[in-house]
Amino acid sequence: MKRYEVIEMIKKLKEAYPEATCSLDFKEPFQLVVAVMLSAQCTDERVNKTTPALFSRCKTLQDYINIDIKELETIIHPCGFYKNKAKNIKLCAKQVLESFNGVVPQTYEELMTLAGIGRKSANVIMLEVFGIAEGIAVDTHVKRIVGLIGLSKNKEPEKIEQDLLKIIPKDYLKDVNHLFIWHGRNCCVARKPKCDSCPINSFCCYFNQ
Repeated sequence: MKRYEVIEMIKKLKEAYPEATCSLDFKEPFQLVVAVMLSAQCTDERVNKTTPALFSRCKTLQDYINIDIKELETIIHPCGFYKNKAKNIKLCAKQVLESFNGVVPQTYEELMTLAGIGRKSANVIMLEVFGIAEGIAVDTHVKRIVGLIGLSKNKEPEKIEQDLLKIIPKDYLKDVNHLFIWHGRNCCVARKPKCDSCPINSFCCYFNQ
């Protein structure tokens, strides 16, 4: 696909999903860090039902450090993989407090030194907290969509991201992060994509094969 076609495709997605924003609820940076960790292998809807109790219980980094891990596991149990997530949340809070003076860091390199934070999570945090879009958070929706459209033949998230960064202009990265995810949830769904009503089916290799 040519770059001008990619831009046209993004514009059509913006028309289809003008309300596309981050689906995770948070009020301050570390809350998003926690929500992003909980969202691994879990829906944002489930995370948003779980975090109110957690954020009410833990209002400061020290609260996350001090909370008994069994209590934390019980609170976040609905999000799955709760033992590993609880361990990472506590360690991450300790790292932010001790290594970054209690402030969530603003670079990819620093974010990815935190427990439970990989490149996808770092992309989300950079965009939603700091308004910086230098990468693309490749989740299951993005991976599926770009594969069907034909924007990347790779299977590994980091390689998919690099393929996308080569063809998507930087000015459009902020939009793409939200639009692909919304499109994956609402139209290009995994089990039965709604190809006939898809706003970008004219660009899709899968639809036009």
